Amino acid sequence: MKVLVGLSGGVDSAVAAYLLKKQGYEVSGCFMRNWDAMANGDYLGNPTINDDRCPQEKDYQDAIKVAEKLGIPLLRVDFIKEYWDHVFSFFLSEYECGRTPNPDILCNKFIKFDAFLDFAKKNGFEMIAMGHYTKRVEYCGHFYLSKCADTSKDQTYFLSQINEEQIKACLFPLGDIKKDEVRKIAHELNLESVMDKKDSTGVCFIGERNFKEFLQNYIPAQKGNIIDIDTGKIIGTHKGVYYYTIGQHKGLGIGGISGETASGWFIVKKDAKKNILYVTRGDTQKYLMSNKCIVRKLNFINKDEKFPQKVGVKFRYRQPDHPAVIDKKDNEIIVTYDYFKAVTPGQEAVFYNKDGLMIGSGTIDEVYRDNERIDK
Repeated sequence: MKVLVGLSGGVDSAVAAYLLKKQGYEVSGCFMRNWDAMANGDYLGNPTINDDRCPQEKDYQDAIKVAEKLGIPLLRVDFIKEYWDHVFSFFLSEYECGRTPNPDILCNKFIKFDAFLDFAKKNGFEMIAMGHYTKRVEYCGHFYLSKCADTSKDQTYFLSQINEEQIKACLFPLGDIKKDEVRKIAHELNLESVMDKKDSTGVCFIGERNFKEFLQNYIPAQKGNIIDIDTGKIIGTHKGVYYYTIGQHKGLGIGGISGETASGWFIVKKDAKKNILYVTRGDTQKYLMSNKCIVRKLNFINKDEKFPQKVGVKFRYRQPDHPAVIDKKDNEIIVTYDYFKAVTPGQEAVFYNKDGLMIGSGTIDEVYRDNERIDK
């Protein structure tokens, strides 16, 4: 079977390609380039703007070395337009509404498992493969994603918007091994270009950025008031509500008030229309705790999923699953749960059944505490 591996220039995809070749697949690699800093006006907040070679080209060279070492062909494809149209434009529009989107989820949905899969099929490949830490499981006639052996690396949260057809078309060779073992295999193969390479971080396919400065490339800074939500008093100014997140307590520039430090203040609410940040000092429980949210833009593997049902819900990556009950009404899911902190509109709510299968997800749209909406 011919398989096209998304070879990123990192250790995970390199070892994934090796394992598939070892299992007898006819493996080719493909490097995706999805961001052009110059063409996309990515100057402010970009620490690599003056480098001789951009990070993507360095990654491509590392991917070439891996392909040569493994003895597999390497293709290259650019999805710069697709990334801008389907990922980055939406990312910016959500920020302009004062919400906090997750670009990694969009990236997987529209680029890695859509544009890339389409490219692979048009070029004669039967399946694609990625270096994600997750398992593909067939259960009751459907293909699901399940949590992997290395739970600290599990990436089902970021893959929660891909559909069953995309899951069926993809292999995940790293599902049963841990990160330490991946590094060990890379050393045994002497994959010098990637074996000790730091994992990529930052915005998907864009990389590390000073985020506040980075956003100013696309959303002009607009100063506004910071208001103490308890007293209604203006206690400072900010550079634009888009650049801040709910629960943030550093970088607010309001230290020194009544002897307090900046870390004593927390953002508890954003009003994008009026360009106001609301903060509180110290305890945020009464402002950030919720016990219900409405989730829209749904993606469920089994379209005939039964409701209501008990699930584990993950509101952010690396958070533990939180017990919840989900019920469906028209095109939205109502999620009820014991009090939980900082459930944030624009983020993804990802649902797991009792067997650890990721059964679906959706975007958090409204947040409530005791039936009173708190995100407005």
